[in-house]
Amino acid sequence: MAEKVGIVFVSHSTQLAAGAVALAGQMAPSVRLIAAGGTDDDGIGTSFAKVMAAVGEADAGAGVVVVSDLGSALLTAETVLDMLPDEERERVRVVDGPYVEGGIAAAVAAETGADLAGVAAAVEGARATWRGAEPAATAEAPAPSAQAAEPATAGGGYAREVLVRNPQGLHARPAAEFVKLANTFPVKVTVNGKDAKSLLGVMSLGLVAGSTASIASEEDGGAQAVDALADLVETGFGEV
Repeated sequence: MAEKVGIVFVSHSTQLAAGAVALAGQMAPSVRLIAAGGTDDDGIGTSFAKVMAAVGEADAGAGVVVVSDLGSALLTAETVLDMLPDEERERVRVVDGPYVEGGIAAAVAAETGADLAGVAAAVEGARATWRGAEPAATAEAPAPSAQAAEPATAGGGYAREVLVRNPQGLHARPAAEFVKLANTFPVKVTVNGKDAKSLLGVMSLGLVAGSTASIASEEDGGAQAVDALADLVETGFGEV
């Protein structure tokens, strides 16, 4: 199995870094997620030594992406990057992006097998994705036995509409499962117009229980991906 890109979470707080790792770990269980929070004695601040050690621990051979919570944490990470030998520095990306959203997006991208550039891009894209988010309108939840709409073609493509049955809607864990499955297909798929392969794009839809997810693909061979994703949503992700 190919090695996956590791993620280092740098924070001024040991608890915040550990919490970010715990959260991301729910969605990326096979990725090396390393916390580098607090000063050397676990006070509030950052530690060059902790970040340096975390970068080494996170690198399984595919590289490491480093995310940080505040400006001085970013400076610490960049200082570590400058001090690395050239061959190691080439496998490390220090990315300025939203700490929680960017870190989770990076973790899920790494879980799906994205390369170093792809994982770094997930962090960079997180800010723009989340800024443009608009909550979906809350719909009155139908009876659990309600049937999803029949498959339909959309502009020469293929689409299905399914009900979100999870009591808490498409929150982080099911959204990550949805995105990971979408990334196993080579075709482009959308859900309510958002890229089905983007965790933050899917989460930004705010799909609550009873909402309708319109899953579609305009590409040849997209029907298989649409059906797989629609079937996953219909299962309720094991929560119903």
